[in-house]
Amino acid sequence: MNDESLNTLKDSSLFHGLAAKEIDFFGTLLKTQQMSAGKTIYIENMSGESLYLISGGAVRISQMLAEGEEQTLVVLGPGDTFGELAVIDGGPRAATARVIEDVSLLSLTRKDYNQLCSNNPRLGMQLTLNIFRSFSERLRRSKQDYRNMLIASINRKSS
Repeated sequence: MNDESLNTLKDSSLFHGLAAKEIDFFGTLLKTQQMSAGKTIYIENMSGESLYLISGGAVRISQMLAEGEEQTLVVLGPGDTFGELAVIDGGPRAATARVIEDVSLLSLTRKDYNQLCSNNPRLGMQLTLNIFRSFSERLRRSKQDYRNMLIASINRKSS
């Protein structure tokens, strides 16, 4: 793993509270992947296999609204994570992830996550807590965004 990728790990909230040697360990566990703009990482409703951390480039997360029409939910860049719940439950993806700028990804598979939790429960628990912290922050932010959108809509109607 190169220095840029290791710095991404150290700066990521996914690895918050971990010692340097534990972060280095994750450097050996994560797989590096390069993808070109326009490529699809995964599509909505596809079963989840991995979580991703962006070390360079940009990814668009979207949901299908109607046949062929997608709504952008968020654009993610270096240091951002996505697809975290795939390692927890392996359920279907809630959105589609597409590369919008050539991207360098670090990924952790569900199989490696489960093995980590079995072999090193403390480290597995810390990673799991960090995943849920990240997820709950996003949930709170999206709730606030939705509330702001409703308020704006009500204000437009009353004007």
